[in-house]
Amino acid sequence: MKWGIALFSPESRFADRIRILDTTLRDGEQTPGVSLTPERKVLIAKKLDELGVDIIEAGFAAASEGEAEAIRLIARENLRAEICSFARGVKSDIDAALKCDVDSIFLVIPASDTHIKYKLRKTREEVLKIIEECVEYAKAHGLTVEFGPEDATRSDINFLKETIKIVIASGADRVTPPDTVGVLTPEKSYALFSDLKKTFPNVVFGVHCHDDFGLAVANTLAALRAGVEEAHVTVNGLGERAGNAALEEVIVALKLHYGVDTSIRTDLLYDTSMLVSRLTGVMVQPNKAIVGENAFVHESGIHTHAILAEPSTYEAIPPELVGRKRRLVAGKHAGSHGIRAALMEMGFHPTEDQLKEIFRRVKEVGDKGKRVTDADLKAIAEAVIGIPSIQPIKLEELTVVTGDHVTPTASVKLSVNGRTIIEAATGVGPVDAAINAIRKAVSAIEPIRLEEYHVKAITGGTDAVVEVIVRLRRGDQIATAMGVHEDIVMASVNAMISGMNVLMAGGRSENMRG
Repeated sequence: MKWGIALFSPESRFADRIRILDTTLRDGEQTPGVSLTPERKVLIAKKLDELGVDIIEAGFAAASEGEAEAIRLIARENLRAEICSFARGVKSDIDAALKCDVDSIFLVIPASDTHIKYKLRKTREEVLKIIEECVEYAKAHGLTVEFGPEDATRSDINFLKETIKIVIASGADRVTPPDTVGVLTPEKSYALFSDLKKTFPNVVFGVHCHDDFGLAVANTLAALRAGVEEAHVTVNGLGERAGNAALEEVIVALKLHYGVDTSIRTDLLYDTSMLVSRLTGVMVQPNKAIVGENAFVHESGIHTHAILAEPSTYEAIPPELVGRKRRLVAGKHAGSHGIRAALMEMGFHPTEDQLKEIFRRVKEVGDKGKRVTDADLKAIAEAVIGIPSIQPIKLEELTVVTGDHVTPTASVKLSVNGRTIIEAATGVGPVDAAINAIRKAVSAIEPIRLEEYHVKAITGGTDAVVEVIVRLRRGDQIATAMGVHEDIVMASVNAMISGMNVLMAGGRSENMRG
């Protein structure tokens, strides 16, 4: 089913093939606070290649030796995707890219009078000369050249067209006018790129949008509707300030709204999002489209009742399309149908009376302003049904060593299905070390992955009670759990073990019946 969302123009002129340039490793890494090691960049690049990205902008070769090393390592992976480096309008930047053995450069040179005057402190004529010399130099050295007239959307349209004429005459392969500070609207984007495509019918254009007004995805789609052949995106919408157009949103919108397919494997979108989130340290907001924790989670009783009968009632996107799974969760807005379905996923089959009591207790917890995690629901069900609490994992001992000039180290003794396991691990801090030790101990039996970790103090003072909520995955099973303690390490450990117990006990016991 398609929904007509682009009402400002009745005409769509999508290119026969739309190429995807992912700039997570360049523009995405410019997110404040993000700094990726070469090894982490390679991991992300390999995942992007598996995802089906056509071009990977691997970084800015001239930025640092570590950045250049990362680009070199990626180029040596012999990936299917074209490997690109960012470059400014100086020959030393192009030389740095050449030393990394990239296939192409994204050559960005200012086009707006604001940037020309205050950033470059040059004249328009001098800029045109720089553009010509840099493009010719890069082409002479065998590089594919994609030209980015920086701040194009605030430039004089006639000068913008003059820069495009120069780069095409000099041999450039593609032109991507960036919306550097996100000032486009969908209407303006469509009009701009329609004009450029009409003026330069044989030029391959790209679109590069920033999200300062929250319109990056809409502006990207509008440009593609005007016939643009390439979209610049980042995983999770990472990027400077408010970020860039989100890869996952652009791809799914193209497919479901417009029936336009790309090279992207949509079933890998979620896994790619989670990998980038873990390696960059930037958590995905829960209500983020496509890849957010809540994107396919339903609590409201009105919704879950309908979802169980027909998923399309409250889902415009099939979760399986993007590598997700629908989840029904307990809470004060939940209905009995949703709670029954959630219990059945855990392996519980309560009687009607037991379901009513579980339902009452869930509402009671929710009315107190508390989140009802999967571990909470499991504990309530076990208490009501009257079966022994199933806890495959029990903490017997935990020791954590930390301090100045000491690598945080944790050793843990667990009972896993009656078997004693002792492990130790290090981490960037005591919490990380403790969680790593637990995961290491359990992974020998069950590979369980920590996907999200949230912490907050729920009382004031240095002796504050800390609440930790974790989200864990085992295969296609997901569980949430909470730990509360005065010690953040113990709160984290308790949350981890509670969540792991939900995953390991879920659906295994045939005696979970009333």
